[in-house]
Amino acid sequence: MTMLDDRTTAAAWPAAYPQGYAVVDVETTGLARDDRIVSAAVYRLDAQGNVEDHWYTLVNPERDPGPVWIHGLTSDALEGAPLFPEIAAEFAARLDGRVLVAHNAIFDWQMIAREYARAESAAPVRQRLCTIALAKQLSLPLPNHKLESLAAHFGVEQRQAHHALDDARVLAEAFRPSLHAAAERGVRLPLLECRPLTEWAASPAASPSPYPSSPYRANSWRPSRKRPACPYPNPGRYETDKPLKQGMRVAFSGDTSVDRELLEDRTVEAGLHVAGSVSRLTSLLVTNDPDAATSKTLKARSFGTPVVDEAAYTQLLRDVAPADG
Repeated sequence: MTMLDDRTTAAAWPAAYPQGYAVVDVETTGLARDDRIVSAAVYRLDAQGNVEDHWYTLVNPERDPGPVWIHGLTSDALEGAPLFPEIAAEFAARLDGRVLVAHNAIFDWQMIAREYARAESAAPVRQRLCTIALAKQLSLPLPNHKLESLAAHFGVEQRQAHHALDDARVLAEAFRPSLHAAAERGVRLPLLECRPLTEWAASPAASPSPYPSSPYRANSWRPSRKRPACPYPNPGRYETDKPLKQGMRVAFSGDTSVDRELLEDRTVEAGLHVAGSVSRLTSLLVTNDPDAATSKTLKARSFGTPVVDEAAYTQLLRDVAPADG
């Protein structure tokens, strides 16, 4: 474990800042709502970002491990691993009373919350902090918002990308100087509420299928919440070869490979407005089937609303321009 040596005294530390953090990384079988965690790591940090301890576990997903070429965990490697309910208590103890910190935190939080929902429990997490959002607030000069770029900026060595323990270590080491920079500049941390998933229904038993699972199957994990209003004015339509800008109104149509709720949460966290329908005020329509005769695609054609597919939109979400001051 790499410790950060240049510890700052607690004097003049912002009183409003949290008292502890849990830096988390999970590797998964995929991105949809039916996907599972295959490994998890937690670095516990004190109020000033100093490492207290770390923890790592494999998790048997009870299904195909998914993109082995990314996380490196084969079915054989996971066969003897504990099931999520068997590590849920230890995981919860690592999270309890702390702010969950992750790179693209909405994804890690949603995956963790769904695993606890399946186990008929809830993670003891009340707030999360996304290091992408913090990097944006600090205006760090990054070429993009990948973890490797954040690590390079702070001189943190990546030893094994997409290994949960190493990714959590890298993020912990990059988070501490980010936290201190925010404290020195009086930056308000981008803390967001974590609401447990309050409804879960197991799908009936079905025969094995050779096709990938759909994010819209009978399984249902739905957070009970109302999205806050977008705080930024609508700057108008998206223009090709330019970045999205905070305040833009984004509508979605048709199936997506990533869980729709996850896409919408990422949209909101980027400072964009999720539009339930297409109008003349809509900045962009996201659809993987632009030729489909849905009401949204038909309206987009009639209004001249720009249309992009999911893959392009995901790329655009990585670098959203700030709202006009």
